[in-house]
Formats: sequence, C-alpha cells, structure tokens
Amino acid sequence: MFKTFTTQLAGRTLTIETGKMAQLANGAVLVRYGDTVVISTVTASKKPRDGIDFFPLSVDYEEKLYSVGKIPGGFIKREGKPSEKAILTSRVIDRPIRPLFPKDLRNDVVVINTVLSVDQDNSPEIAAMIGTSAAISISDIPFNGPIGGVVLGLVDGEVVINPNLEQRNKSDMYVTLAGTMDKITMVEAGANEVPEDVMLKAIIKGHGTIKKICEFINSIVEEVGKPKFEYESCAVPADLYADVKAIAHDRMREAVLAVDKTVRDDAVDALTADVQEALAEKYPEMTSVINEALYKLQKTVVRNYILKEHKRVDGRALDEIRPLSAEVAVLPRTHGSGLFKRGQTQVLTIATLGPMSEIQVLDGIDTEDKKRYMHHYNFPSYSVGEAKTSRGPGRREIGHGALAERALEPVIPSADEFPYAIRLVSEVLMSNGSTSQGSVCGSTLALMDAGVPIKAPVAGISAGLVTNEEDEDDFITFMDIQGIEDFFGDMDFKVAGTEKGITAIQVDIKVQGLSYEVIRQAFELTRKGRMQILNEIILPCIEAPRSSVSKYAPKMFTMQINPDKIRDVIGSGGKTINKIIDETGVKIDIDETGKIFIACIEEENAKRAMKIIDGITGNLEVGEVFEGKVTRIMAFGAFVEFLPGQEGLVHISKLAKFRVEKVEDVVREGDIVKVKFIGYDKMGRLDLSIKDV
Repeated sequence: MFKTFTTQLAGRTLTIETGKMAQLANGAVLVRYGDTVVISTVTASKKPRDGIDFFPLSVDYEEKLYSVGKIPGGFIKREGKPSEKAILTSRVIDRPIRPLFPKDLRNDVVVINTVLSVDQDNSPEIAAMIGTSAAISISDIPFNGPIGGVVLGLVDGEVVINPNLEQRNKSDMYVTLAGTMDKITMVEAGANEVPEDVMLKAIIKGHGTIKKICEFINSIVEEVGKPKFEYESCAVPADLYADVKAIAHDRMREAVLAVDKTVRDDAVDALTADVQEALAEKYPEMTSVINEALYKLQKTVVRNYILKEHKRVDGRALDEIRPLSAEVAVLPRTHGSGLFKRGQTQVLTIATLGPMSEIQVLDGIDTEDKKRYMHHYNFPSYSVGEAKTSRGPGRREIGHGALAERALEPVIPSADEFPYAIRLVSEVLMSNGSTSQGSVCGSTLALMDAGVPIKAPVAGISAGLVTNEEDEDDFITFMDIQGIEDFFGDMDFKVAGTEKGITAIQVDIKVQGLSYEVIRQAFELTRKGRMQILNEIILPCIEAPRSSVSKYAPKMFTMQINPDKIRDVIGSGGKTINKIIDETGVKIDIDETGKIFIACIEEENAKRAMKIIDGITGNLEVGEVFEGKVTRIMAFGAFVEFLPGQEGLVHISKLAKFRVEKVEDVVREGDIVKVKFIGYDKMGRLDLSIKDV
C-alpha cells in the first residue's frame, strides 16, 4: 500500500514514500529531500551463505548522471564503475549500520541506493543514509536500528545542520555524522583546523537532530514495518567453545602477548593446528567452526587483558605510542619523499609536482569538476606478510587515500601561491595498525621535502576502545592501536590535524554506538599523540618546507592577461599557442580568467614564452629586440612575423643604415632577421626597425 510520510529536517521538507516502487525487495523507500530524490532498497538471502565466518553485507551508492542533467563523458555513454565519491559514500553508509545487525547473522544482505535527482542544496548522501535506515527498518531483516544521519558545517563560528551549497562553500568543516537514539555510530570529517572542543559541541548538536530522524523512522515502522524473520544462527556452539577454551586458554594468552606481530601470528597458527588435531575426533568436519571458536577466544583474551588488567599485549601504557622514526629525501629522482614508521607500521609517501594541465577532471553529480591535489594509497599484500597478487585499489584503499587527502587539504597552498598540480602516493610497506594515519605523517614529510609551502605540518594517530559487553559504562580507551587491538577492539578512532586543530576524522566501530565521553577521551588522546609526533619526529626531521622545488620538478611561472586576449594567444585552431610551445619547449595552460601557467625545466625558456605572450597581448615595450621571419615584401617595406601570429612593418627607410633603393636588395621572404619594436605607425601597425638593432 502506497504511503507518504513527511517531516522537517534543517528547515527543509523530508518525505519518505513506501509501497509504490521496488515492491519485491525486502524493504524499499523513495526519499525526497527538497528536489533531491534517492531510492533505497535492501534485500536478503533466505539462507546463510555456506562456509563463511562473517556477515556478508554489501552497500552500494549509485550516482546516475541524469540526476543532474548530464550525459556521461567518453565513448561509452553510460555509467561505468563507481566514482571515488560514490565508493566513499557507500563506506560512510556501511559503517554505521553494520554493527546493528545480529553478530551471528550470515545471510547475504544487499543495500542499493540509486540517486535519481540532485538538488545541490540538499545532500543526496544524507538522503541515501536516511533511506537505507528506513528501508532496513521497515523490512523483515533483523536490525537494531534505526539510525539517522546529518552533515555538520561551521559557518562564521556557528554549527549548521545540513548546510546548503552556499554555506558549504564557506564552511570550515564538512562532517558526516550518524547515530542511533542513544549513541554516535559514525563520524567522517574534513575540517579547517577546528579545535577538539568545537568539534565535540558540533557532534552533540548534530545528535539532537539525529534523534528526531530516528523518531520519524520509528513512526514509519509502526505503520508499515514487517515482522522480522527468524534466521539460522551461526554462533559458535557453547559446548565446542568450552572445549576450545579448556585446551587453549593459557597458551593463547601467552601467544598474544608477544610484542612482534610475526612471532604472535606464528604462535597462534601453531596453537590452532594443535587444537584442530585434539578436537578432530570429537567434532568431525567442523574445522571452520573450531577456527571461529579460537578467534573468539583470542578476542576474549586480548579484550580482558586490556579492560580488566589495564595492560596491552605489547606492554605499552595506554597513552604510549610505539617507537617512531622519520626520513625525507629517501628517493633521489622524485620531487619529494618521506618515510614514516610507527612500530611495525611503515609508509613511504612520494610527492609529484606537475603543471596545472595535469589536474584531475571529475565527471560526477556534485559541483566539483576538478581536483588539483590528489592523494592515492596502496596496500600491497607483502605489507602484512601475505602472498597475493595486486588487483588494484579496493574500497578500503580508496577510503584511506581519501582520508589522508582530506587531512592535508586544508594546509595545501592555493594555486595562486603555488601553481602546481600535486599528487601524493602512499606505499604501505609494513602494516600493523593505522596505516592511514601513517600515510598522513608520511605525506607531510613528502610535501615539505618537495618544497610545497604547506601552511602547517599535519600528523595523525588513532585511539582504540574496549567495552564490557555486560556494562556499557565500563570501558577503556587507549592510544595508537596496533593490528590485534584493531581486530578485537571496539573502535578505530582516527584523527589527523595540526597543532591548531583537527583536519580529518574517520571512526570505525564494532559496538552499537559511542557515548559523548568516549568521543571526548578519544579527542584528548589523539591530540596528545598528534603533538608528540609533530614535535618529536616530524619537525626534528624537516623543520620547514624546502625553499625551492626539486631540480627534477618543473618550474612554474604565472602571468595574467586580459581575458579578451585569450583567443589571440591561442590562435586559430591552437596555431599560435602551439607555435610558442614549439619554439620555447614549455607547457602552457590558460584558464577562463586569463591566468596563464607556464611550466618548464629551464627558467630562460619561461621568460621567453612570457615575453612572446606579452607581445601578442599588446604589452610590448619600445626598444625590445626580437628575432623574426620576413613574411611579405612590399614596395614600401617588409613585413616581419616577430612573434607567433604577430606581424610588424619594417619601412624601407628602417631596413639599413644606408639608403635602400629596393627592399629586395636587403631582405627576401623567408629571411630571419633581428628587429626592434619602435612603436606604432599612423595606420596603427606595429612599427619595426632593422637599422636600429
């Protein structure tokens, strides 16, 4: 039955429609937020997938270019693989809902959000998040929701809920926040050095709106929600777990307390083999279940050690960072490089500077169509000691690259200050916890080594959490989580920033939400860690950006011309500008405002190109000397092309210091001659002289 439900969200109408579209899905809603329209669907398999030990949830966010009246670029005029923005949005929606499904559910669950229409003042990402929550909540799929989501802006010091396009363009932060009625379940933020206390106040304010969204979705569930289906639990049988614990508990505790990751993994592998052999007869054909029981035991041992004994498996204090080191100029021919190491996490970041023509062109549904600063993150299998071939970046790699990009973006100089396209690539060489924040630190080193005048150095660190499953008020937070604490803990709270404030946040949780106190402690810990990394490692390694770019990097020069003169510089079919490029060996880019970017290796070539452009645009100085080609012979003189597309007349009286009877006695077509610009004649032509050179 078709139903429509309406509420107000940030002063705009939010409508959720059910029962009209996609009726064969387990749950489906059409969300209208202003003129933004998204259809959100969820489906589930009827049986668990065989042989898996995880919950197979898939979340997709599909951008359709028709939603903004665009036809896709390229030869194949249809949408292809999802854009980075779509992948990041899928991750943002996935993270807050995943912990709210039953832990022992193994049925495939697929969420698809399709963007049908976009009003740039009303975020389709938020519409999709709310639609996902509503679709799952009214479906028959077990779910401990709903959640709500908002975007937080900071405009003129005031927190704005779901800022419109104009407000977003001048906001000091863009925070995507999700939560339930009681807790915060996800934070994803980019910010312009926003202090921790301001960020926490914004989160608390945003949660107030989220509660209203949850109430709205609950009212829809009361009217059209389906009864939840019974599912086949895939929890480890209690008797099997008891047997595993009896055999393995003490050895497991000894194994996980190894400081070195490799030693720890080897000890756990040996223990697993022994337990499998000991229980093979009693539990035949249950190898995977025994492995899951051992995983559960390992998780319990690690969590109890942290929560009850306030100790960490590698012996560190709760607020202690693993050993740190940093290097710059690691690679001789790159434009900049930085190697950062924290414990057994090691990241090498390489900076490349290019002309403005090498900025990335985006084909998406939002207003951003170009990207001048790019950050890419690679996570090869050898970084964790695995033997797997590389298959290109997955969603995790794209997400971590975007996080590091967001963290550095507020300190990147403008194109006016530093007219380069900038690309960073972080290569993870070893991974044992929070490589994304390692890539932030390595990127700061690489940028400074490359001579990029960043506004301030940026560092990142993560905080972890372990809670008592029986008492949510009994918890402990700690700094710089390593892999085992990430696997078995409840939170990976990543914060990057400068001395002044936060530039990026990404929060992953496995519990059903975070209290304000947990978030406050995480901010406190990550600030302490960030300052330690900046002051003890990064700044002693390289105190400030280098005063000049690498000799292997292109040299960049800018000049401004009248926009009306752009066509003169480009010439018919690009003839003029291509001739300048051929003659000088530089790269030239011109934007619509008349700003010209010139890239070269030799500075003299850039100066020559600028001189030519000045001449073409009418900025000639009397007395300047040029080398040109005689193009036409007339009775009264010779025309000389002394700049690409620019001809001037050498009057017969200016051809030589002696009297010339015939022009052909001195010059012929095709001759290369030196001429001096002496002004304009009575007909407004460029007046040149050979005699006065």
